[in-house]
Amino acid sequence: MKVIRILLGKIILLLNFLFPPKGIKRTSEAQQHADTKAKDLTLYQFEACPFCVKVRREMKRQSIAIELKDAKNNPQAREELQNGGGNIKVPCLKITSQGKEVWMYESSDIIAYLQKEFA
Repeated sequence: MKVIRILLGKIILLLNFLFPPKGIKRTSEAQQHADTKAKDLTLYQFEACPFCVKVRREMKRQSIAIELKDAKNNPQAREELQNGGGNIKVPCLKITSQGKEVWMYESSDIIAYLQKEFA
């Protein structure tokens, strides 16, 4: 089962590399505003997780750079995810706003949030 998971993960990464989504074009002011909003976001993810790839593709479509933390290979990121979000489940978007943190799980919810905030 582990071999199949590794193989499928590599195939997903290859397809994502070969067929990247196109990002939206914004004016420089609008892009600067989007970049400022994105600084309050952190995505905890695994590189080859299909749901994480789905979220990263939406980030590319929205032309936003969100900090990525690898919760599989980085023990500190894994601990942050466990302590902050309560689960080691990816993808998880940490939204920091006015000193409060919201931990959003589920790729569909994260994508809907990104579309609402950045489209």
